[in-house]
Amino acid sequence: MKNTPNDPVAMLQALVRCPSVTPHEGGALTCVENWLQPAGFHCERLVFQDKDTPDVDNLYARIGKSGPHLCFAGHTDVVPQGDEAIWSHPPFAAEIKDGFLYGRGATDMKGSVAAFAAAAIDYVRENPQFKGSISFLITGDEEGPAINGTVKVLEWMKAQGQTPDHCLVGEPSCVDKLGDTIKIGRRGSLSFIITVDGKQGHAAYPHKADNPIPKLARLVERLTASRIDNGNEHFDPSTLAITSFDVGNPAGNVIPSRAVLKFNIRYSTEHDFESLKLWVQGHIETVKNELGGAWQVKTIEGAEAFITEPGAFVGLVQDAIADETGVVPKLSTSGGTSDARFVKDYCPVLEFGPTNATIHQTDERISVEELKATTRIYRRIIEAYFSTSG
Repeated sequence: MKNTPNDPVAMLQALVRCPSVTPHEGGALTCVENWLQPAGFHCERLVFQDKDTPDVDNLYARIGKSGPHLCFAGHTDVVPQGDEAIWSHPPFAAEIKDGFLYGRGATDMKGSVAAFAAAAIDYVRENPQFKGSISFLITGDEEGPAINGTVKVLEWMKAQGQTPDHCLVGEPSCVDKLGDTIKIGRRGSLSFIITVDGKQGHAAYPHKADNPIPKLARLVERLTASRIDNGNEHFDPSTLAITSFDVGNPAGNVIPSRAVLKFNIRYSTEHDFESLKLWVQGHIETVKNELGGAWQVKTIEGAEAFITEPGAFVGLVQDAIADETGVVPKLSTSGGTSDARFVKDYCPVLEFGPTNATIHQTDERISVEELKATTRIYRRIIEAYFSTSG
């Protein structure tokens, strides 16, 4: 077996120095492939495209042909760096200062990719005859449209008979200190655009117009005063956020003919897309019966809520974290969406990675010691997974 670098700090520096702003690969996937292939992983570069979306380069790598099959899923694309002048260290230089490694993607999530790669390479070197398979699903569009990445790689894996038994997504899950949080699910996301058409008129003669604003205002009042659900054991109550109320009217003496409302619902497993559409439609019908108006409803389906129920896999990851850090992690479903929403259709999935305090920010950074500790946790997870499953 050829010599392969397995120092997570040097590996993360190499990744950060790749300007892989989504959807550009920037050399990052090539770095990972160059580490894994000499270690015995069979690597496939999968480029997918779709109408009106950029081509996306993805990497799938696997060692072993039998089960149990543990997959690590992550991404090497990053959000734009913003104004480089206000960074204290250049965003793609991967400089280390006072124990922190600075750079775009250091925590979200090139740090996890480097840590798991280092852990897996070490494990395979020391256990060349291990029973099972380790794979990597690394995409280049998680921070983008998420159309030509994880979704299509998972479809390809299934068609190739390579669906994993369990998956760990390396998103930065921890809040205050390493090990404090594992994501065992995510809230769903559903957005609405409600349009009410009326009749334009002079503000001095409101009886000659049909003002759509009070109609939408009544709907806002009803929606924000209503409780969607009470949550459950693993989810807080669902929430609704008004994001826009617009009439496009620059004049102060004109009643507009149209008003548009936008809002988003983040919801628990007590609901799904269809039940929420019915819930919103019920409120609309009530207001429409009271005030009339011509209503149009558009929905944008983001992601369904999901949960990986606590069990052997969750317990294994919890124990690995606690053994390394002394911290018993909280099981959480908070936050936005991640590619775990796609993986959950194929196998049980968890999210665990470093602290997320600086993700998407100027001077994004990770503690060098935290990166090393994350690597040790991943190594413990790999060891426990194949010792208990083998």
